[in-house]
Amino acid sequence: MSSFTHKPKRMLAAMMILSIASGIFFACQDSATVATTPSITGLNCTSTTFSASAVSGTAYSGTAVVPYTGGNGASFQAGTAIASTGVTGLTATLQAGTLVKGDGNLSYTITGTPSASGSATFAINFGGQSCAFSLTVGTAGSGMSTGMCSSASPARVLAAVNAFKATLSASQISTVQLAYTSANAYKWSNLPASLSARNGLRLADLTAQQRTLALAIVQAATGTVANEGYDEVSQVIAADDVLGVLQPNGYGNFQYYIAFYGTPAATGTWQLQFTGHHITHNITYKDGVVAGGTPMFAAVEPDTWTTSGTTFDPLGQEKAALRAMLSSLTTTQSATAKLSSAFGDIVLGPGKDKQFPTTKVGLQASMLTDAQKALVLAAMRTYVQDLDAETAQCLMTTYQSELNGTFIAFSGNAGITAQNDYVRIDGPSIWIELFYAGGVIYRNQPHVHSIYRDRTRDYGGSF
Repeated sequence: MSSFTHKPKRMLAAMMILSIASGIFFACQDSATVATTPSITGLNCTSTTFSASAVSGTAYSGTAVVPYTGGNGASFQAGTAIASTGVTGLTATLQAGTLVKGDGNLSYTITGTPSASGSATFAINFGGQSCAFSLTVGTAGSGMSTGMCSSASPARVLAAVNAFKATLSASQISTVQLAYTSANAYKWSNLPASLSARNGLRLADLTAQQRTLALAIVQAATGTVANEGYDEVSQVIAADDVLGVLQPNGYGNFQYYIAFYGTPAATGTWQLQFTGHHITHNITYKDGVVAGGTPMFAAVEPDTWTTSGTTFDPLGQEKAALRAMLSSLTTTQSATAKLSSAFGDIVLGPGKDKQFPTTKVGLQASMLTDAQKALVLAAMRTYVQDLDAETAQCLMTTYQSELNGTFIAFSGNAGITAQNDYVRIDGPSIWIELFYAGGVIYRNQPHVHSIYRDRTRDYGGSF
């Protein structure tokens, strides 16, 4: 009897011990899957966005958003202040938060009074990764608000122009250098050169040396980011060679024109125009400063292609950034951003100068989260960085300060993959459109038409 009554107690005790041990085991197992130390696989300081522009000698308060990759989901505390170098007087402090498991953004609060104009650089270290981002600081009254962007590019461009002109005959110079008028500046098209006359000298009519020197001008004026700037120009031109295999008349990499409106010099106003079938750059210089880098037209047919085992997608970064922007929207936000009207092409293409809509449509960026706003800025950057890096940063500072007054909209599918799909960014200054047009040579493949304009800085604001 005694043995019988004690067995259940012993069994109960054993079960309790087993339960406690199991709990400890599972607790240890759970803790092993929860990250406690924040880590990431990469920091992308070159894509940092800022909430406001900075001016020398003026108190500054803003936020820098730095993209990261490979977050492990751990929480982290606010950091200590990081002093700026180059331009001193500012500090950046990491805001507390929680990493997403994957790609996300870190936020740094920047405060202080910049000691001078130039670049205030902050070296950051987080989650085992390091990089440095720079805030452009303008000079009080320097005209940054109107898009006059100081950079080393104008001097490089002028040197390249002079080297090119030194190889030209008097007749060629009179063809390439024309009056700085709106009639000349507006003369560009998205049609093949055989269907729409251009100003200036055609690459096909130049010697090999002259072509190299002409393209060196374009390279000096544009960005160096992979698949952007001059790399994008080169790939779009190469796409015309692909078209030329099927349609030799009017297509090819030498069917592009270069022109100077006004006299290229370190003082005064002049414009560089490089234009052909699917790429047009209009960059205006005033007294050695970039006054405007728009309108800038970019398109490509075929949309992608493969040559010698390498696949080319010249506008791939633009498409990906715009898709990411739209895919981040909630159902309600997407319904507001979607336009009821259909589109047959971009609205402000060639021949549509100074025709910006007076009413903005779609979803206002002020209704977006900080992460969504960062995606809008990232989409803008894929266009703006087609210009030289210093000019691009200067302009992005302005566009970032205007972000809450910017609208995004789309028509068709938010994936932007099919014919007649359309997406737009419309800010107080910036205007971007991308449209999937029907194929012309490759009939069964839609191809991209895209435009970047600026309401106040097109053609340097001259016309």
